[in-house]
Amino acid sequence: MEDKRILYVSSEVVPYLAENEVSIMSYDVPKMINDQGGQIRIFMPRYGNINERRHQLHEVIRLSGMNLVVNDLDMPLIIKVASIPKERIQVYFIDNDEYFKRKATFTDEDGKLYADNDERAIFFAKGVVETVKKLNWVPDIIHVHGWLASLLPVYMKHYYKDEALFSNTKIVTSVYAQSFDGNLDIELINKIKFDGVPQDSIAVLEQPNYENLIKVAVEHSDAVIVASENVSSSLTKFIESSGKPFLPFVPKEDYPEHYKNFYKKTVL
Repeated sequence: MEDKRILYVSSEVVPYLAENEVSIMSYDVPKMINDQGGQIRIFMPRYGNINERRHQLHEVIRLSGMNLVVNDLDMPLIIKVASIPKERIQVYFIDNDEYFKRKATFTDEDGKLYADNDERAIFFAKGVVETVKKLNWVPDIIHVHGWLASLLPVYMKHYYKDEALFSNTKIVTSVYAQSFDGNLDIELINKIKFDGVPQDSIAVLEQPNYENLIKVAVEHSDAVIVASENVSSSLTKFIESSGKPFLPFVPKEDYPEHYKNFYKKTVL
């Protein structure tokens, strides 16, 4: 993996958020590639429950300052960066006061999904791509983790399809067990269509639940990794029948070799 460039885009990453399947793998896999001489970057949202002082986040002025349009509204993009101690791994944080300055990740104090989670996902996807463009850093692979990052493959294949910077970039999506019940805003599909994404490519998002968000990510990816033992049977069948190269679930002690080989054989 030496000198290969891999961009990890995740909704959650340790040590910045609590440990779960997504946050742990979003740290372990980049660390593995970093240790093998790969060049990596990690992007995640800057939720309000991330302690900026403890983790030494600081704003990158040269990357901040642009506005992203979400559902016909201009939303300022703020970019912050930190380094994971001892690992020499840079983490970039996509921030916006309207979307992320609240003391939780996805739900309010009553456990109810934030009403604007759909727009947060759109903003995150666009924010990642626009920032990578400014960095002029060309990834060989973009590896997506977590449902809040699930719209990135859609935007890469449609909204950013003519960006020469990404002409040879492949997208891998890791699929995890269901992490929320219910639906995001029913208008999500129209908010994505506003950006010129054809309806037939995202028709499943007429019902914007967890499984359909993952399905649309799989459909717009070049390869898929089953990252959880507890992925639903319906989603597993969908992945198997998608025609995409996929890596079945492998336990933690075995994944480093499997992931490395999957990258090399499938998308590099």
